[in-house]
Amino acid sequence: MNNKITIAVDGFSSTGKSTVAKQLAKELGYVYVDTGAMYRAVALFAMRNSLITDSSFNKEGLIAQLPEINLKFVFDDKLGFAAIFLNGENVEAEIRTMEVSQYVSKVAAISEVREKLVSLQKMMGREKGVVMDGRDIGTVVFPNAELKIFMTASAEKRAKRRYLELQGNNQKVSYEEVLKNVEERDHLDTTRKDSPLVKAEDALEVDNSEMGIDEQFEKIYRLAQAAIDSVNSSK
Repeated sequence: MNNKITIAVDGFSSTGKSTVAKQLAKELGYVYVDTGAMYRAVALFAMRNSLITDSSFNKEGLIAQLPEINLKFVFDDKLGFAAIFLNGENVEAEIRTMEVSQYVSKVAAISEVREKLVSLQKMMGREKGVVMDGRDIGTVVFPNAELKIFMTASAEKRAKRRYLELQGNNQKVSYEEVLKNVEERDHLDTTRKDSPLVKAEDALEVDNSEMGIDEQFEKIYRLAQAAIDSVNSSK
């Protein structure tokens, strides 16, 4: 009997967590959940409702409107993975903009936002057979996950990758702006009071600063297979 496991992929922004998690889920036949997309969708909601701007952030207003936010993932044949829907609208492309990136860590720092989304995430993974990536999956959402990966890379490497990605999507932005955003998000993610970004004690660290996508996937796939084999051999 091949028992499925829960795989948590945490780490800093722009380390390629989503890319490798999608690949891994597809290869294993598991469900993939991009928790970062959920926080980005809430940030987009806040932007659209004038709750957050460059000069202000109406936290209480956002908290009050949380019951109005409905999030779900729907598989998209063209994308090859599940896209995030905000109140019935596919916002997968819109949440990937630099504008959303500059606000998402501030929104994610709100305890009430995290409470709502963590509850949804736990429901999504209760049947196991899930690969979930984010900032606190191995420490808060699934502290008992059978495999925890913590991904990291230098800020400069991550900014370069993010910059090239944005350029490929025809977004006009400088490398310096992207690097500043990466460093600011690192600071906010690691210093927030509620569920800060930390490596779980039993997480396996993967520094992909000098890795290509294929090399990174092969390494993490081997770790996943070893964890699955270990679980099945103990049954």
